[in-house]
Amino acid sequence: MKKTYLAAGMAALLLGACTTAQPYGPATSASAQGFTVQPIESDRYRVSYTALSPGEARSYVLRRAAEVTVENNADWFRIVGGYIDSDESSRPRSSLSIGGGSSSGRYGSGVGVGVGIGVPLGGSSKKTTESIEILIGRGPRPDTPQAYNARSVLENTPLR
Repeated sequence: MKKTYLAAGMAALLLGACTTAQPYGPATSASAQGFTVQPIESDRYRVSYTALSPGEARSYVLRRAAEVTVENNADWFRIVGGYIDSDESSRPRSSLSIGGGSSSGRYGSGVGVGVGIGVPLGGSSKKTTESIEILIGRGPRPDTPQAYNARSVLENTPLR
């Protein structure tokens, strides 16, 4: 009986560990945490970042946009569109299950009843993806709130 509780506890801890924030980097699949970059034209890109919090998604999508800008020998980027997508289906939920059954056989019969309670561990696993479309350019940064100096963004967005 104790082994069953120990195994269930270990499984719950392992599942809880799966919902931790991942380090900054490329996404390994369409639903994974991390960034994706899609070139649209020579000076236009769609940059996305998926994270476990909206703040982290915003910070890292701006960082990745700045990296794309510098990688293409440009000085600034301007956000010309975008959207935020929150994954509501991945929220942890508590659950209660009740089951029962009976059996009879060669050595007798019996009735069993069980109750199980599921408790979410490891905090929220709700993912947020922020996608922005950017134009990159050289020279003086446009005088608009949607334009960013790429090197300044990199200096002010530390990696964890």
